[in-house]
Amino acid sequence: MQVRAKKHLGQHFLTDKKIAKRIADGLNPRGRYSKVLEIGPGKGILTDWLLQHDNYKIVAVDIDQESVIFLHDKYPQFAESIILADFLDLDTSTLFQEDFAVIGNFPYNISSQILFKVLEERAHVPELVGMFQKEVAQRICAGPSTKEYGILSVLVQAFYKASYLFTVNPGSFFPPPKVKSGVLKLDRLENFTLDCDENLFFRIVKAGFNQRRKMLRNALSSVGQLPVAVDMPFADRRAEMLTVTEFVELTQFFMTQKAD
Repeated sequence: MQVRAKKHLGQHFLTDKKIAKRIADGLNPRGRYSKVLEIGPGKGILTDWLLQHDNYKIVAVDIDQESVIFLHDKYPQFAESIILADFLDLDTSTLFQEDFAVIGNFPYNISSQILFKVLEERAHVPELVGMFQKEVAQRICAGPSTKEYGILSVLVQAFYKASYLFTVNPGSFFPPPKVKSGVLKLDRLENFTLDCDENLFFRIVKAGFNQRRKMLRNALSSVGQLPVAVDMPFADRRAEMLTVTEFVELTQFFMTQKAD
């Protein structure tokens, strides 16, 4: 059967087998996991390579019923592991009782939401390899004091080492997207918890970058309904200037204020 690319699902099917192999080869279990979750397998070009690896087992999730039916026909021996579901709404504990990696050619329109869900489940996701819009992938890997550095940069780098692997041109897809793509790898840090209130950390990072042109004393004035004290660290700096460690220090300051 035919699988049509659906605009509302942000589908651009990868057609370059060499690129698919490079993405699949980006995984490196090193004994950390034995299961891999592929998000949005489409027509299975990446799945083809993943199934050749004996050191892990694959579960594929796709929101497109047409793709799932196609893949059930293509891989009858693998059909039970191809699931019709929306990853963003999926309770992964129903699929895995242990750690698992995430991989996929992610739809651009939900790639950030996929990352946020992975961050929520980071205790069980030691590794991710994924295709993003090039600018998004670069933003995730960006460092402080650059225009690309933002919310995703800080939140991802707080828990993972982010590496930009390679660029993929539009001609490697059908239909071709209007932008270039970038393949990104995330390796979970050995210590993937923060020495602060992580919910407050997330709120401070988002508040700081939502008004990124303002000094932090102004950008954070409403965080947690706490008054910004005169001795707040980094008060005269903008969010884009702070490292992850400094955002943790800033969060610790707010925790102290709240305790008082």
